Amino acid sequence: MRRKRYTEEQIIKILKLGEAGQKVKDICREYGIAEQTYYRWKSKYGGMEVNEAKRLKQLEAENRELKQMVADLSLDIRALKEVLGKKW
Repeated sequence: MRRKRYTEEQIIKILKLGEAGQKVKDICREYGIAEQTYYRWKSKYGGMEVNEAKRLKQLEAENRELKQMVADLSLDIRALKEVLGKKW
């Protein structure tokens, strides 16, 4: 079975249904998601608006890029230290 991808807008809409009083089991059945997925989304996106969720995703992507840059620089530094260490 192919996994469905939901956008932040769709996730927030689904969570708002739960906040409005609709049963979680009914929501999960209607949208074809597991209850675990619903509660994971709720912990991550609960109480957010669409623009806040988009900003969160943007910050996560930026953080991922910065971590990759640090990892690359650390490898470069290690290689330079090895080269300099062999010369002395």
